[in-house]
Amino acid sequence: MDGDYTWDMSGYYGKYSFIEDRLTMRQVERIFQLEPEPPKAAFINDYIVTAVAEQDYIYFSFFLHHYESRLNGRIRSSLLREGLDRYDPDRFLDYKMECILAMLERLPDYDPDKGADFLTYVHHHIGNALLTCRMREEGGSFSSLDEYKAVRGIAWLYNEHESEQEAIARYAEQNGCSETIAAEYLTVARKNRNQVPFYVTVQDEDSEETGEDVTRDDSWNYTDILWNGMQAKAVQAAFDKLSYREQIYLEKRNAICMTCGRVSPLSMRTTFDDLATMFEGSSASGAERAYHRALEKLTKNLVEAGALHVVELKRKSQRKKGKKIAAAVYEYRVDYDGEWGEVSFDFVQGTAEIVKLVEPDTVERNAFAELAICYILEFSTDTPPKKIMLPFSTGDVSIKID
Repeated sequence: MDGDYTWDMSGYYGKYSFIEDRLTMRQVERIFQLEPEPPKAAFINDYIVTAVAEQDYIYFSFFLHHYESRLNGRIRSSLLREGLDRYDPDRFLDYKMECILAMLERLPDYDPDKGADFLTYVHHHIGNALLTCRMREEGGSFSSLDEYKAVRGIAWLYNEHESEQEAIARYAEQNGCSETIAAEYLTVARKNRNQVPFYVTVQDEDSEETGEDVTRDDSWNYTDILWNGMQAKAVQAAFDKLSYREQIYLEKRNAICMTCGRVSPLSMRTTFDDLATMFEGSSASGAERAYHRALEKLTKNLVEAGALHVVELKRKSQRKKGKKIAAAVYEYRVDYDGEWGEVSFDFVQGTAEIVKLVEPDTVERNAFAELAICYILEFSTDTPPKKIMLPFSTGDVSIKID
């Protein structure tokens, strides 16, 4: 092929170079974009056919250039279903590279003459790659991906059925195994249930498992914070400081019992209409406001206990280009304390500049401003939030600082 191709890294560096030490989400999502544009093909699969025929992997890079945005979407959907952070560049890149590796491993065996395009051929393998990444993040140890899938499957059944024996019998019947084996899988799942949300799954695109739809809010999720990495004792102590009504709002809305630790699928959580009925004299909107007040009070309790950091962001001004927001200035504050700092965003260039730092950020180590910048730049210019609260565990922040 004529011409030298390089990865397109243009537009990632602005007045404030907040990506010197680590990749941003914008980079991670565009890491396979080529410059200049690859030669056009009638169909994306033509690149793969040529790569196989000529044994030249530059055509695979052309394929990735066009497929990357779709792959990003599949990874985001997977992280969303698992209740994981969709805006962590390191995690996103790990998942992405695992998917690329799965495709490269299958590429030599692909036969276009069999009638299926390459994406159909590797669809199942990409799904397995995403599950492999998730398996590595779990608290337990699994001998294989098949065992991990089995544990996830019975964990969901156990969450669905009140009876342990009923879940075991149902799993054995569905999968053609003995109840003894099913019970062993359930034992593994129960050992991990206080560390990872096995039961927070949906039926994946390959129909490998069955589960519930757990579409998440864009803000933090109480259940995730409780079970995904934060010390449960700190959460319990902060929860105990709330009033009875505030506790009920949080438990019912997040489908969790703080007494026994049982977490139900979010599809079973109580609606704001039902919460309003539960507390007579309240409306659905009133119940929603009360829930968010309780959530903020819990967050403040965790901040005071040193178990959580919070960055508050609110849009101070904006400049539009047509119907889209081209630039904006956000104020930010850490842990509900002190003065507000400022960060200026240029959404056209995808850059940001810190105008004013606030404690505990410093010129050398401004981790909270960086986290806020990475989050805001993930929104399109049609949807940047007016106000947002971003909680981070103390461990997450210390990792990003170091």
